Amino acid sequence: MTDTSLVSPEPTIPPPLAAPRRPHLRLPPGSCDSHCHVFGPHHRFPYAAGRSFTPHDMPEQRLRALHDHLGFDRAVIVQSACHGADHAALIDALRTGAGRYRGVALLGAAATATDVADLHEAGVRGARFNFLPHLGGYPPESLIRHVERLVAPHGWHFAVHVTGADLIACEELIRSIRVPVVIDHMARFDIREGRAGQAFATLLKLLEGSRISVKLSGVDRLSRQAAPYDDALPFARALAAHAPDQVVWGTDWPHPNLHGPMPDDGDLVDLIAGIAPDKAARHKLLVANPARLFGFN
Repeated sequence: MTDTSLVSPEPTIPPPLAAPRRPHLRLPPGSCDSHCHVFGPHHRFPYAAGRSFTPHDMPEQRLRALHDHLGFDRAVIVQSACHGADHAALIDALRTGAGRYRGVALLGAAATATDVADLHEAGVRGARFNFLPHLGGYPPESLIRHVERLVAPHGWHFAVHVTGADLIACEELIRSIRVPVVIDHMARFDIREGRAGQAFATLLKLLEGSRISVKLSGVDRLSRQAAPYDDALPFARALAAHAPDQVVWGTDWPHPNLHGPMPDDGDLVDLIAGIAPDKAARHKLLVANPARLFGFN
């Protein structure tokens, strides 16, 4: 009988670039990649049976090598839907990092206070809700409130993965959440609507309070052009200028479910100079804001 745990699952999404270039921009000490993932390796950490995609194995060792190459000292590893509610790969990465990483979990209705306490001890500091159809669609509000009650005593945040249309539809729900909220990937709005579009205007309004932040990641996903993504970069720059204390930045490595040209992570890092043009702004974006939001000591 064949041991299926030793059979490599066929990936359904492309891998990241194997050799991204070294960026020209020198990052400040303590810089944090505030959104990235680890996948597998599947023989140790099998992918969820009901997953919507199968990635190439991208374990902690690959992530660490990338960060050493790019100049990041810290990172926030976000639990992927391909691992479902099994956080073993995430916990292993957090413990291997020995303080270098923080984590964001995916919690379901069965999650308990003990589960959250164990995840907190391992280094998890947030819970993510995916609103996108290919990642499960809108979570019921009852689940959001259940998780909110569990994580609030630990000071966690909610990572909210929405599109621009979702952001508009869920604005009041997002405002009602009583823990800090981080909106992933600039809400993935359609940049063809421009800065006067309803989605971008809603995002700006949400940032007027101090409790909601945004990840200036995914410029490559928003762009309608090839690198250097000149059509999308002004939106990230505008968000950084609008709410300099409520922005963080991430690679989104290894860029799951991206079926266009794969970005070079060295190129993405160099775009930071155009998002936060001076050293003070970059320190907030890469060091101070992530340290506060994700609990780095």
